[in-house]
Amino acid sequence: MDDANNRTMPSLTANDLKTRGVAAIEESLANSTEALVSVRGKARFVVMEVAQYHYLRECELDAALAQSHADVAAGRFVAESAQQHMARLEALLAGEGARTPVKKPAARKAARR
Repeated sequence: MDDANNRTMPSLTANDLKTRGVAAIEESLANSTEALVSVRGKARFVVMEVAQYHYLRECELDAALAQSHADVAAGRFVAESAQQHMARLEALLAGEGARTPVKKPAARKAARR
């Protein structure tokens, strides 16, 4: 669904692409931000303009940043040196991670921005 307009996402077939090329994509995107490409009757791909891709990527990065801020606020992080970090990763890879719990660091002052 195209959430912005609450409509079904337009679709085009692989055969449309083969015979009409980019014109088929442009037509499908004329009134929608995304379009499905079906191959043998099954939706396989989504096409969109580059600006829409960048917008979605930015949304994804904003969500990851918000999750990171939430993790820090909840104390779900580890403060350690690069050497300590590598030793912890090596222990995890060696199967020792289950026996070596990660300790939460002492409370920290709010980070400067």
